[in-house]
Amino acid sequence: MNLPPPGIIWNSLPLPALMLDVNDRVIEINPAAELFLNLSARALKGQALGERLAISAPLEEIFARVRKNRSALFVNDVDLTTGERAPVQCNLQAAPIADDPETVLLLISPREIADRLGRASMVKSAARSAIGMAEMLAHEIKNPLAGIAGAAQLLSMGLSGEDLELTDLIVDETRRIVKLLEQVEQFGNVRPPEMKPVNIHDVLDRARKSAGVGFGAHMLIVEDYDPSLPPTLGDADQLTQVFLNLLKNASEAAKGQGTIRLRTFYDYALRLRRPDGGGQRLPLQVEVIDDGPGIPADLASSIFEPFVSGRENGTGLGLALVSKIISEHNGWISVESAPGRTLFRISLPVAPKEL
Repeated sequence: MNLPPPGIIWNSLPLPALMLDVNDRVIEINPAAELFLNLSARALKGQALGERLAISAPLEEIFARVRKNRSALFVNDVDLTTGERAPVQCNLQAAPIADDPETVLLLISPREIADRLGRASMVKSAARSAIGMAEMLAHEIKNPLAGIAGAAQLLSMGLSGEDLELTDLIVDETRRIVKLLEQVEQFGNVRPPEMKPVNIHDVLDRARKSAGVGFGAHMLIVEDYDPSLPPTLGDADQLTQVFLNLLKNASEAAKGQGTIRLRTFYDYALRLRRPDGGGQRLPLQVEVIDDGPGIPADLASSIFEPFVSGRENGTGLGLALVSKIISEHNGWISVESAPGRTLFRISLPVAPKEL
């Protein structure tokens, strides 16, 4: 059996990996690490690791022990950031190179992917159960509300002053609740997607133009596209609705004043495990990034669940609908948030070539 050259093995490693010299300076970085850190090999090579990455672990002590003992060392649950993204919890593995023990190999295992996929599965299940309950409640509540509003209007005919204000309040509040219930019914009645090959940049342009003449008129929307992306398999109208919702959320979070960045790129390493045990690659990545205040920490883990909202008058259905649509497109959505930067990432499959 002929083994592939070391360079091919290094470039094929699915985990982010770096090699450090005796002074803990980066001498090699693999493509997976470039993608994960969003830093090029040219920018990192020759740099001290601690100057480019913030890691909540005593790196110098770790590397010194690895070199002294000439054995691997594992460090779990470490926060890592480049300063340009929210901290990501990772597991680290440091080991000496066999024929050069002063050189250390550092492997980074991000926990975010597994955690997010687990959350996506739970959100999908929660959304299904909430949809049935919401539709039933909406149907049952709308009928008596109509009677309440009608009775209040009849009472108002013989009233004046403060009493009339009270009946008007009853009518206004019942109408507001009916509108909310109609949104709930709409959430449950989204038709199955009509799957066709779709250029994701065409979808983003439709959403951007619509936002630009409406709720996002005063936002700066920046495009950072990879024009080489192949088509995805999806429903263009429903995907447009997804990105309109995300753009609207970003605009409202920034109170109409700020920057939204739309970024697309290709990451072949991401794979979603299906219920039948098989896997599906989700290489098409779309990010919607805003510079608003961020998602409250107590809501971050449940932001895609129905009726969870960070806004005072929010219904909590917008992101739940987004999650539902993306799940039905066999994709997944995740979020990273910190004050001044919130990133929603949508991962989608590539359309089969035969379509």
